[in-house]
Parts: sequence; C-alpha cells; structure tokens
Amino acid sequence: MSAALGATMLMGIPAFADDAVQLRISTPAVETDWHGKMLVVFKDELEELAPGEFDVEIHYNASLFKQGTEPIAMQRGNLDMAMISAFDISKQIPEWSTFTAGYLIRDPEHLTKVFRSDIGDEFYGKVADQMNIKILDVGYLGTRQLNLRTEQEVQRPEDLEGVNLRMPGSDAWQFLGKALGANPTPMAFGEIYTALQTGAVDGQDNPLPTVRAAKFYEVTKQIVKTNHLVDAIFLSMAKKKFDSLTEEQQENVLKAAQAATAFNNEKRIEDEAQLEAFFESQGLKVYSPDLEAFRTHVQAEYLSSSLAEDWIDGIVDRVNAVK
Repeated sequence: MSAALGATMLMGIPAFADDAVQLRISTPAVETDWHGKMLVVFKDELEELAPGEFDVEIHYNASLFKQGTEPIAMQRGNLDMAMISAFDISKQIPEWSTFTAGYLIRDPEHLTKVFRSDIGDEFYGKVADQMNIKILDVGYLGTRQLNLRTEQEVQRPEDLEGVNLRMPGSDAWQFLGKALGANPTPMAFGEIYTALQTGAVDGQDNPLPTVRAAKFYEVTKQIVKTNHLVDAIFLSMAKKKFDSLTEEQQENVLKAAQAATAFNNEKRIEDEAQLEAFFESQGLKVYSPDLEAFRTHVQAEYLSSSLAEDWIDGIVDRVNAVK
C-alpha cells in the first residue's frame, strides 16, 4: 500500500506541473544585472500571488533569442515574454520613435507617470493592436550621460562642436549625437574602451552603471550629466498568451510586473546616485551643464527633422505637460 501510495504521489507531480501556465522569458541581461534580478522578482511575486499556476523560465545572456529578435519571436508564438525597447517597437510602429528622442522624458519618475497615463494607454494600445504584444509595465533602463576623455568644460551644445562622440550605429542614435552638438561616430560597444584609450573617439554616452561596468572611467576625464536620454525597458508578453489567461491570472501577472519594475527602478536609481562619488574618487570631474540649453536645442532639432513626421500631433507638448 505504501509503495502504491508513493507511486500515486509521484505520478501526481508531473500532472500538476503540466497544468501550470508556462512563461518562457528571454533576456540579454546577466543574472547579476538589475534587469536579470527583476525577472526573478516577477517570478517570485507571481508564485506568491498564484501558487502553482505558472511555470516561469528565465533565459539569460540572450541564450534563447538574440537581443532585438524578441518582438518577432513573441509575434510568431515562439516566445512568451521579453523586455523590449522603444527602439525595438519603433521599427514596426513609427509613432513610437517619439520615445527614442532626447530630452523628452525628464527623469525616472516622469517616465513612470507618462506611461501610466492616457499617453501610455494610447501607445500600449498601438503595440497590442499592431504587434500583438501586451506591454505589462515600463521599467527604468538608465539615464545616458556624456563621458569624455577631453578636459574642456561642456555647458551648452556648441561646446561639443568637433567632439567625436561614439554613439550606437542606427540612424536614430546618430541623429541624437548630432542634435547634442557633437560629431557622432558609429562604433561597436566592444571597441569603445580602446578607442577612448587611443583617442580614436573623444567620448561616449551611456548610463553611469555601464561606465563603471565597462571601466570607461579608466580612460576618460569627465562625466557631463546631460541627462539627454532617460531610457526605458518594457516588460512584455505575447498578446495571444496574455489573452489565454483567466481574468484573475491577468491581474496577477500585471501586479507581478509592477512589483518587478518597482524593484528594478529603485535599485538602478540607488546605483546611479552612488556612482557619482565613485567616479570622483577615480579622479573624474562630474558636473551638470546648462540642461535647459541642451533640452531646448535638442527638442528643436527633432521637431524640425523628418523623424518627427511620424509623431502624433501635439505629443511632445502632452508629454512635457505630465508632472
């Protein structure tokens, strides 16, 4: 009887697991990155809200899908969840290029407020309707700053004239570099350190945690807190998968997503605040320029460009008005 009971119990375990909703998540993040850790928070929070109902698999280091291919994978039904960027989305929905523009989002708090407002509802709706992807919540990716090997102080866009600034290679990134007043230079991320070391470029832009992780502070002399792009990441799910859930399961998924992004945002903001002192201890000058001069100049560059032709009329004013 004992053996029979044990066999029955063992047979019941796979049956329970088979009933759970499988959620496979692909991310380029490593496990130690806050984005990697936030997915664990999502998994744990979902288990607490709905014990045994979900089987969440997290695949790190782009081991399941390469970075940038996740939206297509979700659309084809090959992937359940991923973190996607405004740049990813704008490739299919041009209006989303609004959120790739410099100086539109002011800070992490503004980011959250914008995407939890009617603006977020409108733009999330476009992703659901046109890409069949459900955005669960927005997370803070980091604020991009200028990191220069030169000593000349930068206060206004004209101070960057002639500065060779490494920027990612896409047209949108190159436009941003030019709008800042610099000479944008496309270059692979892995080449930046040597290029700064040799003077092939005069600077690069990235969030402060990246500057530390990649050790760019070893070959630069200053960090100019231009705050030119408050970058976002969108925790998302294939809409077909989301629609297959019960109403209660959907609510629990959304709650778990908000818990995950709140964790990520808190940790990233703490990181950035501490890093200024670290860079100063390494001999770098860290300061803020005339942000209003940069914001006014960069927004004018965007609004007078062909990039803004795809934007919804009045969207910049609407985003600026969110307090």
